Amino acid sequence: MKQKVSVMFICHGNICRSPMAEFIMKDLVKKAGLGDRILVASAATSSEEIGNPVYPPARRELARHGLGCAGKTAQRMTARDYRECDYLIYMERYNLRNMLRIVDDPEGKMRPLMSFAGRDEDIEDPWYTGNFSGVYAQIEAGCRGLLETLKRELGA
Repeated sequence: MKQKVSVMFICHGNICRSPMAEFIMKDLVKKAGLGDRILVASAATSSEEIGNPVYPPARRELARHGLGCAGKTAQRMTARDYRECDYLIYMERYNLRNMLRIVDDPEGKMRPLMSFAGRDEDIEDPWYTGNFSGVYAQIEAGCRGLLETLKRELGA
């Protein structure tokens, strides 16, 4: 069994879905008492939002659930992230295509978030749909399933 596991959530710009997943997961991990064993981060596949903060409607949705994201700014996924992370979790198939332009996945680390909730569905980008509450619910379900997977992997 592993001592520590690292997870990176990936979306297009790292200002809506992946930071929402990062902070939802950090909260779940903390509540499970595993903050020292499960490391959580997020990144983008594109570079257009690099350095920008979490998009205000996403920030408000997190706050509605008592979660903050102060200080988070968008960053781009790198090949180093692939080497250092155990899981690279994407929001939609389009993200996977772009991740594979950055680095191959010979170790099978790239997985869709909703697969951990037993669902074969993408998490649509709320930047376009405006559905931040629906996206929050999807992400939370995926993160809860992912946490159970990680707990088994850690023997926790």
